[in-house]
Amino acid sequence: MNTIKQCTSLSFWRWTTVGVLGLFIFNALFQVRITPRFGHNNVPAVAETSTTDDPMAQYMHSVLPEDGVALPVRWGDFGKQLVDIGAIDADMLESIYTNRGGLNPAERDLLHGSGNGQLVIDEENANYLLNLLWAFGLANNNKILDNGEMQDPQYGGAGGFASTGGWTLASGDAMDHYSMHSLVELTDDQQTLVDRVAKGIYRPCCGNSVHFPDCNHGMAMLGLLELMASQGANEQEMYKYALAVNSYWFPETYLTVAKYLDTQGLAWGDVSAQELLGYNVSSSAGYRNILAQVEPVQSSGGGGCGV
Repeated sequence: MNTIKQCTSLSFWRWTTVGVLGLFIFNALFQVRITPRFGHNNVPAVAETSTTDDPMAQYMHSVLPEDGVALPVRWGDFGKQLVDIGAIDADMLESIYTNRGGLNPAERDLLHGSGNGQLVIDEENANYLLNLLWAFGLANNNKILDNGEMQDPQYGGAGGFASTGGWTLASGDAMDHYSMHSLVELTDDQQTLVDRVAKGIYRPCCGNSVHFPDCNHGMAMLGLLELMASQGANEQEMYKYALAVNSYWFPETYLTVAKYLDTQGLAWGDVSAQELLGYNVSSSAGYRNILAQVEPVQSSGGGGCGV
């Protein structure tokens, strides 16, 4: 019986050794690799690339595409209209950008041209589009400006905010143009859509939603929402492109959010744009909560709440 036990033991280890060697040879020949999949949207695992070991490169690729993002908005002659009505003093605007390297031909066309096509935002023009959309949001007549939080008596009038008093590139006083011009007229359904989406979009420079556009980023985003709604964008698209624009306006914030998601086993595309733009992530308070859990990503670009 002892001999049988000894033989059985030897046989077991012999076949175990053969099996392990077989697996090693098979793996070496065919390079089999098992990769787990993460994310509640069951997004397929990303194939390995040269940037796999560089998380920052992955964040940049996802959050701030190098080629920019084409927005569902045709700009047409809105820049020219804003100049013609005095909401933008073209000489003053161009003077500011002379000190920043000057306007390139495409940017000049957005200000003076009449045949502009689809807006594309990227790292280079994000600040310029911020100012154009700021002027548009300020000047275009809209019920949010007329009846919303900006008009709350406790604030002493709409003229004392960064988005109004801070717009110094108009002909005359900024309030001479506040909700005074019919650049686009929304249907009742489009206005309802803008109202709803505006209440769901925050920016990390303050704690208010776009429905209370008290700074330039909020006013510019309101203008963009109006343009998107007037040109047929649906709610999901409005959130999607609002997130892309916010990311170029606040690159450090959203690269840090991408890093935070990574620590939770989530990729940038695993969480909806609406959730990322909400109070818990994109407001100043929400972003501070994220900073309490992850070190911020250092990034250039973006801008403050002035021209």
